[in-house]
Amino acid sequence: MDLLLWGVLPYLSVALLIAGTIWRARYDAFGWTTHSTQLHESRLLRIGSPLFHFGMLFVVLGHGVGLLIPMSWTDAVGLSDHTYHLLAVATGAVAGVAAAAGIGILVYRRFKVPAVRRATLRSDHLMYAFLLGAIALGLTATVLNSTGQTDGYNYREGVSVWFRSLFTLSPDHHLMAGAPLAFKLHVLFGFTLFALIPYSRLVHMFSAPLKYLFRPYVVYRRRDPEQLANRAPKRGWERVS
Repeated sequence: MDLLLWGVLPYLSVALLIAGTIWRARYDAFGWTTHSTQLHESRLLRIGSPLFHFGMLFVVLGHGVGLLIPMSWTDAVGLSDHTYHLLAVATGAVAGVAAAAGIGILVYRRFKVPAVRRATLRSDHLMYAFLLGAIALGLTATVLNSTGQTDGYNYREGVSVWFRSLFTLSPDHHLMAGAPLAFKLHVLFGFTLFALIPYSRLVHMFSAPLKYLFRPYVVYRRRDPEQLANRAPKRGWERVS
């Protein structure tokens, strides 16, 4: 079972992510959207969406640092393990609470506002369940580990080493077998969420509107109504001098 969960499931999740994204781009290009409900309700959305997105951005960055940077590297620059954990817990807790508060507001909005509830897809229920579960389990693992309730477990010597071994195609699943239950469930929810990305509205994360940063401005100019009334209409777009 350990080999299946920690040696096979991660690769299966990534395969579903890649295959699903390619399938979605090829056969459901017009469905590749956030299915925005901003027109139905905007007050709660203006609060919950930034909290969730910015919180998740820093959560992902924190996971990248914690999982990909070995202890030997931080030791080499003089950063003690105690200081590292203090920084990780402080920043991770703030980002995690922000993301949890944001997704909580968005879920409340989705089921409280009738128009938004009617626009909810079946895949949204599954996506929200695993997203909420992953965030809640991550915060639980952080609290348990920082309060010493995991018998001094150091995820940088267990989960992080196992995660990096996935990239060498030789996963050390024994390291995950000895991890606390909260860490195991958090990892399982996380990889399941990865597999669900192409089949839910989360696919929009691969469509960041970077072109908007470099496109020219769209200029709107007022036309004189009398001038427009005294000339024959023309087909198509007209250049504005």
